[in-house]
Amino acid sequence: MARAKEQSNGKLDEALTALVQARGVMVHTQAAFLAQSAETAKRLEEIEREKIELDKKYTESQVRIDERFARIEAILIEHNRILQSLANTVGEKIGFKAPDK
Repeated sequence: MARAKEQSNGKLDEALTALVQARGVMVHTQAAFLAQSAETAKRLEEIEREKIELDKKYTESQVRIDERFARIEAILIEHNRILQSLANTVGEKIGFKAPDK
C-alpha cells in the first residue's frame, strides 16, 4: 500500500509561505506606487495648467511690449526728422547751405 505523504521536510511549506509573503509585499508596494503615480499625474496636470496660464500672460505682455516699442520707434523717427529739419533750418539761417546729395 502506498504511504501517505504526511512526512515532509517542510521546504515546500516554507517556500509557499515565503511566496505568499513576497506577494503581499509586492501588492503593498504596487498600491503605494499607484498612489504615488496618481499624485504625480495630478501635480503634472497642475503644472501644465500653470504653464498655459504663464504662456498666456507672457504672450499678452509681449504684445504690449511690442506695441510700446513701435510707439517709441515712431516717436524717435519723428524726433530724428524734426532734428534734421531743425539742423537744416538753422544752417540756412546762418548762411550755410548743405551740399546736394
